[in-house]
Amino acid sequence: MSRRTSLALIGLVIIALYAVPYLAIGHIAAWYGSFLFWICAAVVIIFLNLAATAGFKGGEQ
Repeated sequence: MSRRTSLALIGLVIIALYAVPYLAIGHIAAWYGSFLFWICAAVVIIFLNLAATAGFKGGEQ
């Protein structure tokens, strides 16, 4: 996956992190729906960050 695609997907996930809890599951009184969504989104962000930074090489200046 290219760095540009990874960063674009990270942006979409960040938008979803704000939109989904308020728009899609905001009417649910239980807290665990939002919590589960945020945990899953955090795992997705971690993998997208790994994909975006996979090409970085250390020690070069």
